[in-house]
Amino acid sequence: MRYGWGVLVGLGLVLGTGRVFAETGAVELRGTTEGSAVSGSAMLIDSPQGLEVTVEVMGVAPGKHAIHIHQYGACDDQGNAAGGHFNPDGAPHGFLPSDGLSKAHPGDMGNLDVGQDGIGLLAIRLAGVRLSGGAYSVGGRAIVLHEKVDDFGQPTGNAGGRIGCGVIVIGE
Repeated sequence: MRYGWGVLVGLGLVLGTGRVFAETGAVELRGTTEGSAVSGSAMLIDSPQGLEVTVEVMGVAPGKHAIHIHQYGACDDQGNAAGGHFNPDGAPHGFLPSDGLSKAHPGDMGNLDVGQDGIGLLAIRLAGVRLSGGAYSVGGRAIVLHEKVDDFGQPTGNAGGRIGCGVIVIGE
């Protein structure tokens, strides 16, 4: 395997990542109030096309619930310690996959649909967003699950209170 590492490094540079291996992150979501049944997890993987995010929640009321990346990596005070939406450019609120970074916040993931069994899944790609490095890096920030649907109104989607929260931890 004389040229193995050189080929891998070259492939990483050709793909535009500058990295040989994809960076990963994880989130443990917990309810924001004492005795809450809300729980879940998220996996985040950097790819050349953007940040791949997969979220699974349990113990959540059926229906659509807004889910966003918030400014700070803290979930105290019923999730309020996470601050507002992560929005370094002051862009309007939107749906990042269709609106792009000029018309949406980097963490505008829209809604997660929860079934009658209280389980919800979301798989989404956030183009232009990374776990670390650059203006749109989200490592160390928080993912917040809201009580209501994101109606995409300004400035934050009228999504109501914060029912779940977890900090994005970059893997080793």
